[in-house]
Amino acid sequence: MSTPTLPTSPTETSGDLTGIRLDAASLRVLAHPLRSRLLSKLRIAGPATATDLAAELGTNSGATSYHLRKLESVGLVADTGEGEGKRRLWRAATDFHSYYPSDFEGDEDAETALNWLARDYVRHFSEQAERWVDASPGWPAAWQDACGSSDEMVLVTAEQLSAMREEIGEVVGRYRRVGMGNPEAKRIAVYLFAYALDLDKAPAR
Repeated sequence: MSTPTLPTSPTETSGDLTGIRLDAASLRVLAHPLRSRLLSKLRIAGPATATDLAAELGTNSGATSYHLRKLESVGLVADTGEGEGKRRLWRAATDFHSYYPSDFEGDEDAETALNWLARDYVRHFSEQAERWVDASPGWPAAWQDACGSSDEMVLVTAEQLSAMREEIGEVVGRYRRVGMGNPEAKRIAVYLFAYALDLDKAPAR
């Protein structure tokens, strides 16, 4: 799946990963149920044909090809050039994407697309978390202890929260590099979701 992070530039690097900062055009293209899943599948599983992706996602290859070309038009996926005949082999063009909601302030279409995409990320996280809960009893106890969820409350300003998220991102990046090449290492998704508890006390803009 796609994961928003705190960006520093339109195209950025996070450890060994490369990312892109969404603009209004790419945001509107990505805010679609199938396109969001296609991009996530390519990032997680690697290059695939439209036929293979359609089979995995329960759709048809014609619709899948169309939506892959839409993602290609905004630089989110690319043709590897290694397909056979008319069977194009697609890959994710970047490892992650990022954005600030303020990038789209005042653009009603982009704000609507962002609202859908943010909710889609929450749905996807919930689905994946439940899959882990179902599968975890079959994993060794050490992995069951290490995975899972936790929550903490902090009292911070917006600037302090941004700094904290950036520091956490740096820690995750460091451990990503530490695990590379270790045969005992497993791919783990780490989510960070910060939200206000005083929902009825929004600060003045």
